[in-house]
Amino acid sequence: MCIREIFADYTELIEPLSLDEAYLDVSDMSLHQGSAALIAKAIKAKIKQKTRLIASAGISYNKFLAKIASDMDRPDGLYVITPERCTQFIEQLSVEKFHGVGKATAGRMQARGIKNRERSKVTALTRFQQYFGKSGQYYYHLSRDIDTRPVNNHRIRKSLEAETTFQEDITSKEDVLEHLQNLLEKNLIKIADKKLDAHTLTVKIKYHKFVQITRSRTLPRAALQTHQPRVSFWKTY
Repeated sequence: MCIREIFADYTELIEPLSLDEAYLDVSDMSLHQGSAALIAKAIKAKIKQKTRLIASAGISYNKFLAKIASDMDRPDGLYVITPERCTQFIEQLSVEKFHGVGKATAGRMQARGIKNRERSKVTALTRFQQYFGKSGQYYYHLSRDIDTRPVNNHRIRKSLEAETTFQEDITSKEDVLEHLQNLLEKNLIKIADKKLDAHTLTVKIKYHKFVQITRSRTLPRAALQTHQPRVSFWKTY
């Protein structure tokens, strides 16, 4: 059972962010007395039971704060940000923690004196728009804890994935390559069925200490089932 299937046992409103990360809207769920914290606890337990993986969960009343909460107390976190404790929690939050603010944007903000949530609150909307164009209004609202984006379970799919969790660690390079090849071929079938093109192959591997590496390679032409591309595994030290 993959992690996405476990999410689906609890709600249909799932917005994937990556292979093992997603937003879940459980606002109207009656499971576990309708408690988002209890639902998150149950999901974490099921993930551990079915995949032997440790998951981190963040709970709040909008996506911006839920994302921040999910990064707290990792790798085995379950963090709740309620409206009552929101202001106290994020008053000194640095702009790097704003979801969607990368290093370059954070540097531009800091260069203009917008170093944390407290400073960003006193910056006018017109200033944000002047500095960051169309994204200015989004950053302005985040600085005031305003995030009205719904959990979108109809996003246009930009990637396809397949994953395997092993009951026991595999250490042979040959075994790793064999499993990667099997996963690749599963995805090539999906791509052909959906009449899609894939130009970038990405491999994610998680070690027994939960250290994860990701490697990508963009191909000169689309990967098709008839091409039967082989995968190679490499590691940086």
